[in-house]
Amino acid sequence: MIKQAAAFLRERDNFDILTHDFPDGDTLGSGFALCIALQSIGKKARVITTGVPKDFIFLQEGIVPMSFDTQTVVSVDVADEKLLGKNREAYAGKIDLCIDHHRTNVIQAPLRLVDAEAAANCEILYYLLPELGAELTRGVRNNLYTGIATDTGCFRYTNTTAKTLRTAAALVELGCDTAYINKVMFETKTKKRMALEREILDTMEYCCGDRCAIIAATLDIQNRVGVCDGELEGLASIPRQIEGVEIGITMREKEPGVFKVSVRTDETRVNAATFCSQFGGGGHAAAAGCTVKGTLEQAKAQLEKAAGEALWTA
Repeated sequence: MIKQAAAFLRERDNFDILTHDFPDGDTLGSGFALCIALQSIGKKARVITTGVPKDFIFLQEGIVPMSFDTQTVVSVDVADEKLLGKNREAYAGKIDLCIDHHRTNVIQAPLRLVDAEAAANCEILYYLLPELGAELTRGVRNNLYTGIATDTGCFRYTNTTAKTLRTAAALVELGCDTAYINKVMFETKTKKRMALEREILDTMEYCCGDRCAIIAATLDIQNRVGVCDGELEGLASIPRQIEGVEIGITMREKEPGVFKVSVRTDETRVNAATFCSQFGGGGHAAAAGCTVKGTLEQAKAQLEKAAGEALWTA
Protein backbone atom coordinates (compact mmCIF):
# COMPACT_ATOMS: atom_id res chain seq x y z
CA MET A 1 0.00 0.00 0.00
CA ILE A 2 2.94 2.36 0.62
CA LYS A 3 4.03 1.98 -3.02
CA GLN A 4 0.48 2.71 -4.19
CA ALA A 5 0.24 5.80 -1.99
CA ALA A 6 3.63 7.05 -3.19
CA ALA A 7 2.66 6.52 -6.84
CA PHE A 8 -0.61 8.40 -6.23
CA LEU A 9 1.25 11.35 -4.67
CA ARG A 10 3.71 11.48 -7.57
CA GLU A 11 0.87 11.55 -10.11
CA ARG A 12 -1.12 14.31 -8.41
CA ASP A 13 -0.52 17.95 -7.48
CA ASN A 14 -2.03 20.93 -5.63
CA PHE A 15 -2.32 19.19 -2.25
CA ASP A 16 -4.35 20.25 0.75
CA ILE A 17 -3.09 18.25 3.73
CA LEU A 18 -5.63 17.99 6.55
CA THR A 19 -4.83 17.61 10.24
CA HIS A 20 -7.28 16.91 13.05
CA ASP A 21 -8.80 19.49 15.37
CA PHE A 22 -6.83 20.44 18.50
CA PRO A 23 -3.68 19.40 16.60
CA ASP A 24 -0.93 17.50 18.40
CA GLY A 25 2.65 16.62 17.49
CA ASP A 26 1.74 13.59 15.39
CA THR A 27 -0.86 15.19 13.12
CA LEU A 28 1.24 18.36 12.70
CA GLY A 29 4.48 16.41 12.27
CA SER A 30 2.81 14.23 9.64
CA GLY A 31 1.27 17.19 7.84
CA PHE A 32 4.34 19.40 7.76
CA ALA A 33 6.71 16.52 6.92
CA LEU A 34 4.53 15.52 3.97
CA CYS A 35 4.21 19.15 2.86
CA ILE A 36 7.98 19.72 2.93
CA ALA A 37 8.54 16.44 1.05
CA LEU A 38 5.99 17.24 -1.65
CA GLN A 39 7.33 20.74 -2.16
CA SER A 40 10.86 19.35 -2.41
CA ILE A 41 9.88 17.22 -5.43
CA GLY A 42 8.24 20.15 -7.19
CA LYS A 43 4.64 19.77 -5.98
CA LYS A 44 2.36 22.49 -4.65
CA ALA A 45 1.22 21.68 -1.14
CA ARG A 46 -0.06 23.33 2.03
CA VAL A 47 -1.22 22.18 5.46
CA ILE A 48 -4.79 22.93 6.46
CA THR A 49 -5.09 23.03 10.25
CA THR A 50 -7.21 24.64 12.93
CA GLY A 51 -4.12 26.21 14.47
CA VAL A 52 -0.50 25.55 15.42
CA PRO A 53 0.27 25.67 19.16
CA LYS A 54 3.29 27.78 20.09
CA ASP A 55 5.48 24.79 20.97
CA PHE A 56 5.03 23.38 17.45
CA ILE A 57 5.82 26.51 15.44
CA PHE A 58 9.32 25.21 14.68
CA LEU A 59 7.81 22.33 12.67
CA GLN A 60 6.87 24.76 9.88
CA GLU A 61 10.51 25.58 9.14
CA GLY A 62 11.27 25.06 5.44
CA ILE A 63 7.67 25.26 4.21
CA VAL A 64 6.99 27.69 1.37
CA PRO A 65 3.56 29.41 1.62
CA MET A 66 1.58 28.61 -1.53
CA SER A 67 -1.71 29.64 -3.13
CA PHE A 68 -3.45 27.39 -5.65
CA ASP A 69 -6.71 25.70 -6.56
CA THR A 70 -6.98 22.41 -4.69
CA GLN A 71 -6.70 19.25 -6.76
CA THR A 72 -5.88 16.60 -4.15
CA VAL A 73 -6.87 16.24 -0.49
CA VAL A 74 -4.84 14.13 1.93
CA SER A 75 -5.69 13.57 5.59
CA VAL A 76 -3.01 12.65 8.13
CA ASP A 77 -3.64 11.16 11.58
CA VAL A 78 -7.39 11.75 11.17
CA ALA A 79 -9.59 8.78 12.06
CA ASP A 80 -12.95 10.40 11.33
CA GLU A 81 -14.10 13.44 9.35
CA LYS A 82 -15.77 14.64 12.55
CA LEU A 83 -12.26 15.34 13.87
CA LEU A 84 -11.58 17.98 11.20
CA GLY A 85 -13.29 20.60 13.34
CA LYS A 86 -14.14 23.81 11.51
CA ASN A 87 -12.63 22.38 8.31
CA ARG A 88 -15.10 19.49 8.18
CA GLU A 89 -17.74 21.28 6.10
CA ALA A 90 -15.25 22.28 3.38
CA TYR A 91 -13.61 18.85 3.08
CA ALA A 92 -16.26 16.26 4.03
CA GLY A 93 -16.39 13.53 1.39
CA LYS A 94 -13.46 15.05 -0.51
CA ILE A 95 -10.49 13.18 0.97
CA ASP A 96 -8.56 11.39 -1.79
CA LEU A 97 -5.90 9.73 0.37
CA CYS A 98 -6.18 8.88 4.06
CA ILE A 99 -2.94 8.21 5.94
CA ASP A 100 -3.59 7.09 9.50
CA HIS A 101 -2.67 4.70 12.31
CA HIS A 102 -5.95 4.44 14.22
CA ARG A 103 -7.65 1.05 14.29
CA THR A 104 -10.98 2.89 14.55
CA ASN A 105 -10.48 4.81 11.27
CA VAL A 106 -13.77 5.22 9.37
CA ILE A 107 -12.78 7.66 6.61
CA GLN A 108 -14.06 6.43 3.25
CA ALA A 109 -11.33 7.67 0.91
CA PRO A 110 -10.56 6.16 -2.53
CA LEU A 111 -7.06 5.34 -1.26
CA ARG A 112 -6.31 4.42 2.35
CA LEU A 113 -2.90 3.90 3.93
CA VAL A 114 -3.88 2.83 7.45
CA ASP A 115 -1.46 0.91 9.65
CA ALA A 116 -2.92 0.29 13.10
CA GLU A 117 0.35 -1.33 14.23
CA ALA A 118 2.25 1.95 13.84
CA ALA A 119 2.79 3.75 17.14
CA ALA A 120 2.45 7.13 15.42
CA ASN A 121 1.32 8.35 12.04
CA CYS A 122 4.79 9.81 11.53
CA GLU A 123 6.14 6.27 11.68
CA ILE A 124 4.19 5.54 8.48
CA LEU A 125 5.48 8.73 6.86
CA TYR A 126 9.07 7.71 7.58
CA TYR A 127 8.67 4.76 5.20
CA LEU A 128 6.42 6.53 2.70
CA LEU A 129 8.52 9.62 1.94
CA PRO A 130 11.64 7.83 0.60
CA GLU A 131 9.32 5.76 -1.63
CA LEU A 132 8.00 9.07 -2.91
CA GLY A 133 11.53 10.08 -3.86
CA ALA A 134 11.81 12.81 -1.25
CA GLU A 135 14.92 13.46 0.81
CA LEU A 136 14.59 13.27 4.58
CA THR A 137 15.79 16.82 5.15
CA ARG A 138 16.36 18.34 8.60
CA GLY A 139 12.83 19.75 8.61
CA VAL A 140 11.31 16.40 7.67
CA ARG A 141 13.40 14.55 10.26
CA ASN A 142 12.40 16.93 13.04
CA ASN A 143 8.73 16.65 12.15
CA LEU A 144 8.80 12.87 12.05
CA TYR A 145 10.71 12.54 15.32
CA THR A 146 8.34 14.99 17.04
CA GLY A 147 5.30 13.00 15.96
CA ILE A 148 6.75 9.69 17.08
CA ALA A 149 8.09 10.99 20.38
CA THR A 150 4.90 12.79 21.38
CA ASP A 151 2.53 9.94 20.44
CA THR A 152 4.59 7.47 22.48
CA GLY A 153 5.13 9.73 25.49
CA CYS A 154 8.84 9.81 24.66
CA PHE A 155 8.74 6.02 24.13
CA ARG A 156 7.10 5.25 27.49
CA TYR A 157 3.64 4.18 26.29
CA THR A 158 2.60 0.62 25.46
CA ASN A 159 2.21 1.48 21.76
CA THR A 160 6.01 1.72 21.46
CA THR A 161 7.36 -1.22 19.47
CA ALA A 162 10.82 -2.37 18.43
CA LYS A 163 10.06 -0.93 14.97
CA THR A 164 9.17 2.40 16.57
CA LEU A 165 12.51 2.50 18.38
CA ARG A 166 14.39 1.53 15.22
CA THR A 167 12.61 4.28 13.28
CA ALA A 168 13.44 6.87 15.93
CA ALA A 169 17.05 5.66 16.06
CA ALA A 170 17.33 6.04 12.30
CA LEU A 171 16.09 9.64 12.56
CA VAL A 172 18.63 10.32 15.29
CA GLU A 173 21.40 8.89 13.12
CA LEU A 174 20.27 11.12 10.26
CA GLY A 175 20.65 14.14 12.53
CA CYS A 176 17.29 15.26 13.86
CA ASP A 177 17.43 17.77 16.72
CA THR A 178 16.55 15.21 19.40
CA ALA A 179 17.74 17.13 22.45
CA TYR A 180 15.92 20.32 21.45
CA ILE A 181 12.69 18.51 20.59
CA ASN A 182 12.69 16.45 23.80
CA LYS A 183 13.33 19.56 25.91
CA VAL A 184 10.53 21.57 24.26
CA MET A 185 8.03 18.70 24.25
CA PHE A 186 8.70 17.07 27.63
CA GLU A 187 10.74 19.31 29.90
CA THR A 188 9.56 22.88 29.34
CA LYS A 189 6.43 24.41 30.87
CA THR A 190 5.22 27.99 30.99
CA LYS A 191 4.23 29.61 34.27
CA LYS A 192 0.63 29.52 33.06
CA ARG A 193 0.91 25.79 32.42
CA MET A 194 2.20 25.24 35.95
CA ALA A 195 -0.70 27.30 37.32
CA LEU A 196 -3.10 25.27 35.19
CA GLU A 197 -1.77 21.97 36.53
CA ARG A 198 -2.16 23.23 40.09
CA GLU A 199 -5.79 24.13 39.39
CA ILE A 200 -6.41 20.85 37.55
CA LEU A 201 -5.07 18.74 40.42
CA ASP A 202 -7.62 20.39 42.71
CA THR A 203 -10.40 19.00 40.47
CA MET A 204 -9.18 15.40 40.79
CA GLU A 205 -11.88 12.94 41.76
CA TYR A 206 -11.71 9.17 42.19
CA CYS A 207 -14.44 6.63 41.55
CA CYS A 208 -14.85 2.88 41.08
CA GLY A 209 -12.90 2.07 44.21
CA ASP A 210 -10.15 4.55 43.24
CA ARG A 211 -9.50 2.61 40.02
CA CYS A 212 -10.62 5.58 37.94
CA ALA A 213 -9.41 9.18 38.28
CA ILE A 214 -11.00 12.19 36.59
CA ILE A 215 -9.67 15.73 36.15
CA ALA A 216 -11.41 18.65 34.46
CA ALA A 217 -10.10 21.77 32.72
CA THR A 218 -13.29 23.84 32.79
CA LEU A 219 -13.67 27.08 30.87
CA ASP A 220 -13.63 28.87 34.21
CA ILE A 221 -10.19 27.44 34.99
CA GLN A 222 -8.87 28.08 31.47
CA ASN A 223 -10.03 31.70 31.54
CA ARG A 224 -8.82 32.31 35.07
CA VAL A 225 -5.33 31.02 34.31
CA GLY A 226 -5.30 32.52 30.81
CA VAL A 227 -3.89 29.51 28.96
CA CYS A 228 -3.87 29.04 25.20
CA ASP A 229 -4.71 25.80 23.39
CA GLY A 230 -1.09 24.68 23.21
CA GLU A 231 -0.74 24.79 26.99
CA LEU A 232 -3.62 22.34 27.36
CA GLU A 233 -1.76 19.52 25.60
CA GLY A 234 -0.43 16.65 27.66
CA LEU A 235 -2.93 16.90 30.51
CA ALA A 236 -4.27 13.43 29.71
CA SER A 237 -1.20 11.75 31.17
CA ILE A 238 -1.78 13.16 34.67
CA PRO A 239 -4.55 10.89 36.08
CA ARG A 240 -2.99 7.66 34.75
CA GLN A 241 0.22 8.40 36.65
CA ILE A 242 -1.51 7.65 39.94
CA GLU A 243 -0.80 4.26 41.50
CA GLY A 244 -3.77 1.93 41.24
CA VAL A 245 -5.63 3.97 38.62
CA GLU A 246 -6.66 1.85 35.63
CA ILE A 247 -8.71 4.48 33.79
CA GLY A 248 -7.51 8.07 33.63
CA ILE A 249 -10.05 10.57 32.29
CA THR A 250 -9.31 14.18 31.37
CA MET A 251 -12.21 16.51 30.60
CA ARG A 252 -11.53 19.70 28.68
CA GLU A 253 -14.42 22.11 28.23
CA LYS A 254 -14.38 23.39 24.64
CA GLU A 255 -17.50 25.53 24.95
CA PRO A 256 -20.22 25.75 27.59
CA GLY A 257 -21.61 22.25 28.09
CA VAL A 258 -19.27 20.52 25.61
CA PHE A 259 -16.32 18.50 26.92
CA LYS A 260 -13.47 16.99 24.89
CA VAL A 261 -12.59 13.84 26.80
CA SER A 262 -9.25 12.02 26.73
CA VAL A 263 -9.09 8.50 28.16
CA ARG A 264 -5.89 6.66 29.08
CA THR A 265 -5.72 3.03 30.22
CA ASP A 266 -3.13 0.29 30.47
CA GLU A 267 -5.17 -1.53 27.74
CA THR A 268 -4.73 -4.94 29.41
CA ARG A 269 -8.02 -4.64 31.32
CA VAL A 270 -9.86 -1.73 29.69
CA ASN A 271 -9.68 -0.80 26.01
CA ALA A 272 -9.75 3.01 25.76
CA ALA A 273 -11.07 2.99 22.17
CA THR A 274 -13.97 0.73 23.12
CA PHE A 275 -14.70 2.91 26.14
CA CYS A 276 -14.86 6.06 23.98
CA SER A 277 -16.84 4.43 21.17
CA GLN A 278 -20.01 4.49 23.27
CA PHE A 279 -19.76 8.30 23.18
CA GLY A 280 -19.09 8.40 19.44
CA GLY A 281 -15.32 8.60 19.79
CA GLY A 282 -12.40 6.28 19.21
CA GLY A 283 -8.64 5.96 19.12
CA HIS A 284 -6.20 3.36 20.37
CA ALA A 285 -6.38 0.59 22.96
CA ALA A 286 -4.51 2.64 25.56
CA ALA A 287 -5.38 6.18 24.43
CA ALA A 288 -8.62 7.42 22.95
CA GLY A 289 -10.98 10.37 22.95
CA CYS A 290 -14.59 11.45 22.59
CA THR A 291 -16.95 14.34 23.22
CA VAL A 292 -19.51 14.40 26.05
CA LYS A 293 -22.19 17.07 26.44
CA GLY A 294 -23.93 18.40 29.52
CA THR A 295 -22.98 20.27 32.66
CA LEU A 296 -19.72 19.28 34.31
CA GLU A 297 -21.55 17.08 36.80
CA GLN A 298 -23.78 15.51 34.12
CA ALA A 299 -20.83 14.74 31.85
CA LYS A 300 -18.81 13.39 34.75
CA ALA A 301 -21.69 11.15 35.83
CA GLN A 302 -21.87 9.63 32.34
CA LEU A 303 -18.14 8.93 32.36
CA GLU A 304 -18.16 7.49 35.88
CA LYS A 305 -21.01 5.15 34.94
CA ALA A 306 -19.13 3.98 31.84
CA ALA A 307 -15.95 3.50 33.87
CA GLY A 308 -17.80 1.40 36.42
CA GLU A 309 -19.26 -0.82 33.71
CA ALA A 310 -15.90 -1.18 31.98
CA LEU A 311 -14.08 -2.14 35.16
CA TRP A 312 -16.86 -4.48 36.28
CA THR A 313 -16.64 -6.48 33.06
CA ALA A 314 -12.83 -6.32 32.76
